[in-house]
Amino acid sequence: MSVEFIGFITNNNSSETIVRSGPILDPPYIETVAKAHELAGFDRALLAFHSTTPDALQVAQHVLTITTKLKVMIAQRPGFTAPTLLARQLATLDQFYGGRVSLHVITGGNAIELRQDGNTLDDKDERYARTGEFLDVVRLEWTSEKPFNYSGKYYNVENGFSQVKPLQKGGIYTFVGGGSDAAVEVAGKHADTFALWGESYAQVRDVTARVRAAAARHGRPTPRFSLSVRPILADTEEKAWQKAEEILERATALQDQTGYRRPNHATDGAKRLLALADQGARIDKRLWTEIAKLTGANSNTTALVGTPEQVAEVFADYYDLGVSHFLIRGFDPLPDAIEYGRELIPLTRKLVAARDQQKGVAAE
Repeated sequence: MSVEFIGFITNNNSSETIVRSGPILDPPYIETVAKAHELAGFDRALLAFHSTTPDALQVAQHVLTITTKLKVMIAQRPGFTAPTLLARQLATLDQFYGGRVSLHVITGGNAIELRQDGNTLDDKDERYARTGEFLDVVRLEWTSEKPFNYSGKYYNVENGFSQVKPLQKGGIYTFVGGGSDAAVEVAGKHADTFALWGESYAQVRDVTARVRAAAARHGRPTPRFSLSVRPILADTEEKAWQKAEEILERATALQDQTGYRRPNHATDGAKRLLALADQGARIDKRLWTEIAKLTGANSNTTALVGTPEQVAEVFADYYDLGVSHFLIRGFDPLPDAIEYGRELIPLTRKLVAARDQQKGVAAE
């Protein structure tokens, strides 16, 4: 099983520890970060979605234009674009850019934010039911060789058909995230990869088992799994933990200015990270929870702290648990992406390949 690294391209230079000083949409910064990810050896990069931020689909197109190998992982929320239209938009991009497009489906756990886009479904399980129908239609647009009809509670399509198909056979690669039982059920039916936040070994075992069971209920092979985490690296373990404490101090001091504050609503995924933080600041070998605790687990905020060799070892541990994709981003996004490419990414690939060889597993 191959291992993949996913980066994160923000619309501007900002994070929990960096107050944005440039424009909301900063094209030169986006271009620099995208090229840095490609040169650092990332396989793809996430373009995030929020109800108030620039459109990820258009930002992704720009990233694809100024890179040659880097794939994009475009976050989208079902319910705000017709599934037939989004399917054709993504298929068109996929054709233009050599199959470098993937979809990250985010149903959304914060009903208050979702209302900013006109959402009328406050019940989260109902939103996931809508997501399931949405992906049914998207997949039909990508794969059906003749006009199709679809009748559901949320979507009804008569003679739907897309003349343009994705370059990727079987449809565009799809990630599904979420922490609830409803999310797991949707993932079991539709996900190529299920996206977890940076959770403990025990939590990863629990979630992956639930997703495997859901996939089996739908007669599908088990999806792959990704883990989102924030590596904090230094040339010694002591320096790495000192760096982590300095990051916490800056994040605490800058909360009002950065906007990375505890939200008024915690998603199921956030609740899992906060429950982890309640167990202590350091979990397993080197999973650090203090930023998650500070921000209410507002996005992926757990970190792995140590030398590149030590963090690569933890990635290999997660790989042994079934995780093959690692979504990594730093608190200083551009220099951290470059640093990850210098040692962490190649070290992890080498370590995973060695473990596969020991197991007699063929590389994909």
